[in-house]
Amino acid sequence: MAQKNKLQFIILGLLNQQPLTGYDLTKAFDTEIGEFWQAQHSQIYPQLKRLEDQGYITHEITISGAKLEKKLYHITATGTALLSSWISDGTPDLTATKDEFILKLYFIQNNRDPRLPGMLQEQLALHTGKLAHLKQRLTTVFPTKASQTENYGHFLILQHALGRETYYVDWLKQTLQQISKKR
Repeated sequence: MAQKNKLQFIILGLLNQQPLTGYDLTKAFDTEIGEFWQAQHSQIYPQLKRLEDQGYITHEITISGAKLEKKLYHITATGTALLSSWISDGTPDLTATKDEFILKLYFIQNNRDPRLPGMLQEQLALHTGKLAHLKQRLTTVFPTKASQTENYGHFLILQHALGRETYYVDWLKQTLQQISKKR
């Protein structure tokens, strides 16, 4: 089965929230969207051109500062319909996450491997930092109960990410305890 170009839907979804420049779209992948989907500058701009050629978005030229021209992209009615259809379609496929640490763990032969404690400690520090970041994002983006309903999908994603990172941190701590007992 052919794989859907999900980047086009991410761009349409972001533009459905508000008009954005290509730079704004790229920055979204460094913040909120980057928590669960990655895309590079080199992927975003060609996708914008394709979406515009297909009539799903348009742009207007805006002036920033004295002379700097920027393209401000808007979703069209056709783009909104495509986005709505994609959101409504089922999502029957589970996709594997690409976690290099988990891949490396797969090849560890026994619980006395001298690399294991360092690997686990490194990941514990990374995931503890990520968990702290997500908690901060939740309080910043959704400071009140009422604000949680304004962009409910985003709120659900943050809750999911918090649960995932909480589990990951707990699992790493338990694993470190288990291997320290075996030494």
